[in-house]
Amino acid sequence: MTDRMAEATEREAEGTGAPSARLFETLSPRRLFLRAAVPGALSMLASSLYSTVDVILVGNYLGETAFAAVNLAMPFVIVLFAMADLIGVGSSVPIAIALGRHDEETASNAFTCACVMIVASSAALGALVFAAAPALMALCGASGELARLAVEYLRVYALCLPGTAIFYAVDNYMRICGRTRESLGLNVLMAALGAGLELLVLGVLGWGVGAAAAAYSASLLTCSVVAFVPFARGRMVLRFVRPRPSARLVRQIAACGTPTFLNNVAGRVTSVLMNYFLLASGGETAVSAYGILMSIDGVVQALLYGMVDSLQPAVGYNWGARLFGRVREIERWCFGAAAAGSVALGCAAMAAPEPLIHLFVGGADEALVSMAVPAIRIFCLAYLVRWVSFASQSYLMAIERSRAAATMSVCTVLVFPVLLIVCLRGLGLTGFWLNMPVTALLSGLLALWMLRGLRDDMA
Repeated sequence: MTDRMAEATEREAEGTGAPSARLFETLSPRRLFLRAAVPGALSMLASSLYSTVDVILVGNYLGETAFAAVNLAMPFVIVLFAMADLIGVGSSVPIAIALGRHDEETASNAFTCACVMIVASSAALGALVFAAAPALMALCGASGELARLAVEYLRVYALCLPGTAIFYAVDNYMRICGRTRESLGLNVLMAALGAGLELLVLGVLGWGVGAAAAAYSASLLTCSVVAFVPFARGRMVLRFVRPRPSARLVRQIAACGTPTFLNNVAGRVTSVLMNYFLLASGGETAVSAYGILMSIDGVVQALLYGMVDSLQPAVGYNWGARLFGRVREIERWCFGAAAAGSVALGCAAMAAPEPLIHLFVGGADEALVSMAVPAIRIFCLAYLVRWVSFASQSYLMAIERSRAAATMSVCTVLVFPVLLIVCLRGLGLTGFWLNMPVTALLSGLLALWMLRGLRDDMA
């Protein structure tokens, strides 16, 4: 009887005109997971699959040098979108908490100010990276055709950034409004449109890496416009208002978004260092092998991030409403799902490395295959424990423990990997492939240590 009454209450809440975020209070953790985390994971997977398709098409149509060039430029491309991600994630936490306190005016002001900040910062950052692209590739040790292709790829993204970066924030706002299905549909549309355009420019028209970047940018721009139509028409809980920026709001957005920003930027610094040493130690073949590892990691990260990040608004809402019992129940689902997904995907990749290699580089020669097979099997050991730090960092961000989340982020993507580059370098290329598993283990231990005191906060 109790279960039936709970389900009836949930259906009633879904059918009312109350803000969709109120469902965070009424849906059982199991149904909330199915409604938010599953579509969120599929949404992030759709988004990441386009990036995966991007490198697959480049590797198959343009060859190994272009594939290596894209992987050299990719860390800087991710940095281009990192500021929008900082503002999008950073504003989502105070927005969700404000909705938990039923303060929709404050939430809408934070939403509006965040959108303005994203466009302005993207224009400035895009101009800076466009001018600095040749110097950045030279710092990576690239020269000749490899450097030329990498610069071309990076500059297209920099030029289009003011209209494309906001796509990486709007997904957060749609989930806060309870529009997880629409978010999934938007990401599927972006992936399908981008893949179709890139297949056209590479496979049919025979254009180069710049056209591949332009295809993805056109897809992002189109879907950004589509995503903001319901916000502009007032059909969402969040709405555009006359912005009232304040130093307090900017500090709050910066504090809550810094862990994600550091994760993106510090992680790319590590990738640049890895590419530099790999290029010196194993040439383009080693960079290509590392690119395959990062492509695999992109898919796994997207699924994990989609699951735990999609429940961040629910955690923040219930934390703001002081419903700590629901926070604990939701987090049990987050940690359990992250563990199951991480281990399953890691084991699958270890079991079939060669098909993955030929998927990303269709004409992979024997040198690349012989290098990448052991690299994948060693690298994927990380997924046995990586879920611990992943879910912990998301939890800390959702409850405004930004300092702890930022510390974990910097250690996971910069401090531990860079120290291990030095410590494991004597093992040759094997030391580079071991970097992620050892980092994951150290990060998991750090996460468990940081979570130890949170029970007292929920008393």
